Amino acid sequence: MNRPLAHATRVGRPRAAAPAGPPALLTGRIWQTGQTATRLLAFLIATSAAVVSKPVDAGGFYVRAGVGLDHLAGAVFTDRDCSSASPAALYGCGRGLDGAPYRSRGGFGSVPALEAGLGYAASSMVRLEAVVEYRPQLEFEGRANFLKPGRRQSVAAEASSFSGLVMAYADFAGPRLPKVGSLEFLIGAGAGVARNRIGKTAMTFPSTTTIVPGGSRSGFAWAVTAGVAAGLDARTTLELAWRYSDLGVLQTGRGAGRVTWRDDSREPLLLDLAVTRAKLNGHGLRLSLRYAL
Repeated sequence: MNRPLAHATRVGRPRAAAPAGPPALLTGRIWQTGQTATRLLAFLIATSAAVVSKPVDAGGFYVRAGVGLDHLAGAVFTDRDCSSASPAALYGCGRGLDGAPYRSRGGFGSVPALEAGLGYAASSMVRLEAVVEYRPQLEFEGRANFLKPGRRQSVAAEASSFSGLVMAYADFAGPRLPKVGSLEFLIGAGAGVARNRIGKTAMTFPSTTTIVPGGSRSGFAWAVTAGVAAGLDARTTLELAWRYSDLGVLQTGRGAGRVTWRDDSREPLLLDLAVTRAKLNGHGLRLSLRYAL
């Protein structure tokens, strides 16, 4: 029997009950992140009003659509509560043979992103925008650390993320280029909500496969961006921007998991598993068109 099974079948082992109460640490981090995003929005508006020398021109509504490529790396799945006995914690509170706490570490690599936004140009300097983003193909590939390094303990899952943010942008006048026209530099920041889903997770060991149920979670999300924009005509603007996105937490489901033996030497073992979670964040590029209505 593989060592991970000892952690997944601790349901019957007596254990002191975990103290009840709100997740104060997580709440505090979300509150601090929200304060930071709010300060960034205020800074953008104040800086654009004070620095940009372009004449104020009350604008109007616009729509924006874009595609992008994000690099979401460094994801680490751990138990939400490593001491949980019923339901059973998947990883437990010990340390693996690599010296790190029990976990699955990996990443999603480069993933496509689609976005659409409706914005309002309050002036030639400041824009506000409601934007939705969809990342449909998140494929996690990683390794657990129950066994000795080098032994088979691969972890794989498919996920997706849908988010809605309110962004504020400051546009700065740039140089005028031949055959292109005037360039603008833009910076922005925003906050909102992300809905993250993950399918069943397969953990493959030398002789067994452990299946962890999928799940979904909604939570706080935020982003910062910087880029350049070029006017194609009187109404259309092409944007190329870098973006850092923090999409909150990706969380597996609470419920029925199972362990199967690939040689059919035993019947599948059903498990009542607690949730595991990982942060979902990373950098990316966006290419989009903005059209004034």
